[in-house]
Amino acid sequence: MSKTWKCRSGGAVNGKTPGGAVTGTPRIDPVPVKLTVNGQTCTITVEPRTTLLDALRDELSLTGTKKACDRGECGACTVHVDGHRVLSCMALAAMQEGKRITTIEGLENDGKLHPLQAAFIEHDGFQCGFCTSGQIMSGVAVIEEAKAGWPSAATADVTGAFSLADLSSTEIRERMSGNLCRCACYPNIVDAVAEAAARS
Repeated sequence: MSKTWKCRSGGAVNGKTPGGAVTGTPRIDPVPVKLTVNGQTCTITVEPRTTLLDALRDELSLTGTKKACDRGECGACTVHVDGHRVLSCMALAAMQEGKRITTIEGLENDGKLHPLQAAFIEHDGFQCGFCTSGQIMSGVAVIEEAKAGWPSAATADVTGAFSLADLSSTEIRERMSGNLCRCACYPNIVDAVAEAAARS
């Protein structure tokens, strides 16, 4: 089925652009994007509207990053971009040119689990496991944010210095509140993050 598109720029006259009628599906040319994922530099070719989540899963086969709500509400797709946590379902892959991406697959080091991954196992911080990768990626970021002195909405005095020693259960719950767990493993998740923070 053919369709005529009207220009929104005011250049259309009777459904036709100055160059003639525009029919069919508009073409969207793919773009190359060079990034470093889990320490390896790669170039992927994606449509400009492709999310980072879809690029990681479909182009690079990194399926540890989960696609759940697909609208930035659950945190299952959390990855790190240049050291900061990002909801990959809300970020366009084309905007990540030259950036460092870390996914759950990139946390282990030479076959050794990241301390937070080990703490999740030790504290049973998961049941079905679907949200676990996003929880762990957020938990790692929480610890790094606390080390950097970042306050949260739960910080009593945001004008004072914040340190890793101030990372209480209340602070962890607040900082992890963007990550949902339908199995309700929240107490164990908080314990896992607290233990990993104490060991770092």
